[in-house]
Amino acid sequence: MIIEPPHNPPEGYYYETTNFKRNVFAIWICRDSSYSLINRSSKSIWGFYNPTKRQYYSPITSTKQGSPVELSQTTPYSAMVLNLNPLETLLYG
Repeated sequence: MIIEPPHNPPEGYYYETTNFKRNVFAIWICRDSSYSLINRSSKSIWGFYNPTKRQYYSPITSTKQGSPVELSQTTPYSAMVLNLNPLETLLYG
């Protein structure tokens, strides 16, 4: 099954999807190897997606799925939702 990327990837990055569980896919954000000392791409977990429920999930770790999130609350770099205090919300929100 082909999963549409959640966002347009930032410059120099791309998304990769792998099977995580029976109905859940892991979405990885990968960086090209051009800036790496080891000549290969580096990747980090972006989040998880359940196509039957059409729901995105934040990651706790790369092997543990977190709670559901709205796509509008995520960024191109991660599905983790920021916990901002009121001042940070004013400055960064």
